Amino acid sequence: MAENDRSFCGNLSLSDVGSEVCLSGWVDALRDHGEVLFIHLRDRTGFIQAVFSPEHTPRRVYELASSLRSEFCVSLQGRVQRRTEETENPHIETGKIEVMVRELSILAASVVLPFPISEKAMTAGGGSGRADAVSEDLRLQYRYLDLRRPSMQDHLAKRYRIIKRARDFLDTRGFLEIETPILTKSTPEGARDYLVPSRVHPKEFYALPQSPQLFKQLLMMAGFERYFQVVRCFRDEDLRPNRQPEFTQLDMEASFIDEEFIFELTEELVARMFEVGGIELPRPFPRMPYGEAMETYGSDRPDTRFDLKFIEATDIFENTRYGIFKQILQRGGRIKGINVSGQSEKLSKNVLQNEYAKEIVPSFGAKGMTWMRVSAGGLDSNIVQFFSEEEKGAVLRRFHARDGDVILMIADASHDLVLSALGQLRLHLADRLGLIPPGVFHPLWVTDFPLFEATEDGVTSSHHPFTAPDRESFDPLDLQGLLDLRSRAYDLVVNGEELGGGSMRINKKDIQLRIFRALGLSEQEIEDKFGFFVRALDYGAPPHGGIALGLDRVVSMILRTPSIREVTAFPKNRSAYCPLTRAPSQVAQEQLRELGLTDMGEARQVRLLQERKELIDSLSWVSRIGFDEAERAAITTALADAVRMVETLEGIDCDFEPLFSPVSAVYRMGEKMGARECSLAATGEILKNAPSVKGNYYKVASILE
Repeated sequence: MAENDRSFCGNLSLSDVGSEVCLSGWVDALRDHGEVLFIHLRDRTGFIQAVFSPEHTPRRVYELASSLRSEFCVSLQGRVQRRTEETENPHIETGKIEVMVRELSILAASVVLPFPISEKAMTAGGGSGRADAVSEDLRLQYRYLDLRRPSMQDHLAKRYRIIKRARDFLDTRGFLEIETPILTKSTPEGARDYLVPSRVHPKEFYALPQSPQLFKQLLMMAGFERYFQVVRCFRDEDLRPNRQPEFTQLDMEASFIDEEFIFELTEELVARMFEVGGIELPRPFPRMPYGEAMETYGSDRPDTRFDLKFIEATDIFENTRYGIFKQILQRGGRIKGINVSGQSEKLSKNVLQNEYAKEIVPSFGAKGMTWMRVSAGGLDSNIVQFFSEEEKGAVLRRFHARDGDVILMIADASHDLVLSALGQLRLHLADRLGLIPPGVFHPLWVTDFPLFEATEDGVTSSHHPFTAPDRESFDPLDLQGLLDLRSRAYDLVVNGEELGGGSMRINKKDIQLRIFRALGLSEQEIEDKFGFFVRALDYGAPPHGGIALGLDRVVSMILRTPSIREVTAFPKNRSAYCPLTRAPSQVAQEQLRELGLTDMGEARQVRLLQERKELIDSLSWVSRIGFDEAERAAITTALADAVRMVETLEGIDCDFEPLFSPVSAVYRMGEKMGARECSLAATGEILKNAPSVKGNYYKVASILE
């Protein structure tokens, strides 16, 4: 059968009744009624019912058809006819017609499927297949089968149309699509690089790009003025549900512009992309400074589809007699809360006290939660007795409380912890109580981010080191001054999901060098990592800025899928592993030898073993536990005592089993040092990349599921 003779299943209609057609595709489902055999034939356009009956089908063809099974690849010929009204199938677009088969060819047989692929019922009232009943890893292992499902093909087809819509729009605005390198230099951009060893340059490495950041800025310096790229990026990050080690960005950069240009361009672009999914975004997108987002919603990507805004309560309790609040405020702490309006019946005393105060809120990192229900014009809880009448009245007024409301407060010495825990509580309540309206999309620009974040050793970039500060006069050695700097960065947030981010860039060499120095980079480090880029700033770099949209997230939101893996052809699983290809995997020794990698670890290990003559060094290396040189003498003495004890025990002849008595653990090596809490742990920053947390601990996946 020639391609130009072929018809497509989903394109047939009542106008084709009486026509002879040639079809090719896969057997989606079968029904055998004895003398009559029905199949659903599926191709990329849809379905058609094909019928093998004694009246229309030659005997040899019918016998061949009786051997068909799901997912056999076949070609057939027959005549289109209208189905009787009682046999019409509303589950498929061609449900009013069928093809009476005269010829059949089995192009390829299929073994038994690892899971059902069919999603369409063959008869009216029949159930349709559900992919969510199949484990995701099994679907990914047989992704080529999973992708045969019409819903998956529809997702990827719409992904193409969404990206095409973006390309067409940017073309009308004078943007050129230009490819940038995939093998590039490792530079710090906030996540770990994936490294690629070079055979031509032994023991040296390329890095896969976390973004085309430097190259797109160099294109601006080269005078292209308006660039975009649908680009693959790679980040070796800690895993989260909506994150992949490789992902696709719609990257854009423009010269001689300001933030307003980016806002207008992006709003029009995103609105057109969402139209593919039948979604009309309200415009213009509102804007919110980072500080307001954190103080009002506890997140730099706030979900504004529902209210539950934070209310400041610290000043209400400045002179309180309530012991917990009093102690927290004496330590410079803070009290904020939310009013869960009209939800008192759904949030019983038992739920508030035993679920939220004792379990849920502590899992967000807070030590507890204060709750009050509003009834008969007053406050009802087990702590209200400790509040003065003035405090109770102030709470009712500040929270605009009415009967049936529930007021929840979190107090802590750490301001950041109060915001973080209350923000997570807000989202949990909205989900539990059904406060999020379905089918609603609220886009938002978050602006005025801090340029730097504090670390134990100084500062790090909140965005990346090429983001322009809000003012050019700053001292790279003034820590507090650096933390007070705002950036000209902006994030696009929709429904609490960050879909993209960008900034105006630095185009002056002296400012860029001061930023590098503020980050603690030496002159040599600047030259080694960014020398080529800094030199480009000597040659008249234009003011420029841009933005990158995460296409996987954008498409997933437009198509309303539960995961970005549903709109990605060949994704990794939640462990950054590919069940289909079993990557990552070990490679042959010969490949390592060609790359000069076979002896890098082994040679160092042998050298270190030879250097470690003392027992303390050997034990430290084997156990991976370090020690200060000041502790060497004490540890050496303790090890010598342990060796003598073992030698003594070895000389004792006894015929009974040793007795063990557990004792409490005590750190004997550094009594004078004293324990101290890491500052990042105190603020909760150390847990920000955890997939989920419970209390102050990482919550990891179950070993057995």
